[in-house]
Amino acid sequence: MMIPQVKTLIILRVIRLTIKKNNTDKLMKFYFLIVYCIVLLFPKIASSQYEFSGYVDKKNWTGDVYLSLIEDYRQLSGVYPEQIIAKTTSDTTGYFSFTGDNLPVQNHMYRIHIEGCSEKDKKPIHFNGICPDSKEVLFIANNTDTLTLPFSFDDEMFCRIVSDNEKSNAFIKVDSIIDEMHFAFASYRSNTNRKINTKKWFTRLHKYVKNQNEPLTELYVHAFLSDKANKLYAYYLKDLKNNVYYDHLAERLEQKYPNSTYTEQYRAELASDKFLVNSKEGTSNISWLWLILLLLLLSVLMNIFQFLKYRKNKNSESVIDMNLTQQEQKVLNLILADKTNKEIASTMFVSISTIKTHINNLYKKLGVRTRNEVKSMYINKQ
Repeated sequence: MMIPQVKTLIILRVIRLTIKKNNTDKLMKFYFLIVYCIVLLFPKIASSQYEFSGYVDKKNWTGDVYLSLIEDYRQLSGVYPEQIIAKTTSDTTGYFSFTGDNLPVQNHMYRIHIEGCSEKDKKPIHFNGICPDSKEVLFIANNTDTLTLPFSFDDEMFCRIVSDNEKSNAFIKVDSIIDEMHFAFASYRSNTNRKINTKKWFTRLHKYVKNQNEPLTELYVHAFLSDKANKLYAYYLKDLKNNVYYDHLAERLEQKYPNSTYTEQYRAELASDKFLVNSKEGTSNISWLWLILLLLLLSVLMNIFQFLKYRKNKNSESVIDMNLTQQEQKVLNLILADKTNKEIASTMFVSISTIKTHINNLYKKLGVRTRNEVKSMYINKQ
């Protein structure tokens, strides 16, 4: 594959020779001169190639180096064979390079990673994209970017990005803010501390990535904050209900990356999460409705009970009949109170035979034969 610098030099040489030809008119020479200057000042226009290079620590990492194009922002970190688009091997100094002209013109998410797994272990270990023995770096780039990954302090690799695309190292800057957040939460591992500070960190992260004017960086933060395995997920759902930021992010993605997989995935997930929030809210409303109906039902039952109790007490009230003697009046009231002969005798301090005599006299005066007839007659009077 022709490297960008050689390709650019060849193009410049052809233009220069064309300008020198005698049979080229002045106007054409002028046009070629303009093209020559543009190519000289902006060689990428001629090359249209990317170059991602860097160094690996040969003492600890000796395997292949992989370049992946990430189209699913839920698979940012990890090893996914379906994402890999190129593979290379570092030289004796640890230097490696990816070059070509086959990447998308627009910015996309990329990953360069190296792993220490053997070919035998890769398949079972990488089943879920998890590789404990790997090192990676995430970045934003396009088909014309030049990007290098030099060693950082203590010969650490994949910690710093040098690129002519100012968006390339945005993920590393975001990671530093997230590290600050983790440290703040770890200082006091309490629910109260998390509840107080979560809103602050959500606001800070959203504000920072929005100011970067790169929706892909916002997606990177969104993938972290909306991760269901993250303890911040509950707050994310709460924030989604009231914060218009998420709808505005969808608009920014649509404007800058229309019809891209990133935009389509985000819109689908946003709709799904909003449905989840609304369904929970709807379930809560239904629960309150059932509670209100239950309280109303209990209130009706209590009123019925009070009414029946009132009727019973009303039925047991004293009946005054001028045709009855004082003792017969007492016996009548006790009969209406559902007392037995024995209970009536005990209450009036007389014998059961005396009570039976009073009851017979009472029946004759009222023109009845049984207790039920006495009660019915009284109820009818009510």
